[in-house]
Amino acid sequence: MLVLITYDVNTEDADGKRRLRQIAKQCVDYGQRVQNSVFECMLDSAQCRMLKARLCAIMDKEKDSLRFYYLGKNFENKIEHFGAKSSYLPTDTFIL
Repeated sequence: MLVLITYDVNTEDADGKRRLRQIAKQCVDYGQRVQNSVFECMLDSAQCRMLKARLCAIMDKEKDSLRFYYLGKNFENKIEHFGAKSSYLPTDTFIL
């Protein structure tokens, strides 16, 4: 399923900057960054639970926020893209 993950981390102190880097690093391991704090991740239910647990363990629940949008398997008609960055399909093959 396609999961859109967004986060807002308070970076007023060094701990916040560290949390921001850690959350971004976890998300990069599972998906594609589409905005500064927005990732599209193709996950099965076990991966989703594991990533959610990792991110919640990193965040400061008093200062930060995480949002998970579950777009499911039929996500193609739920996404519209306008603007500068080129779009992609999360199911496409990436060559690094």
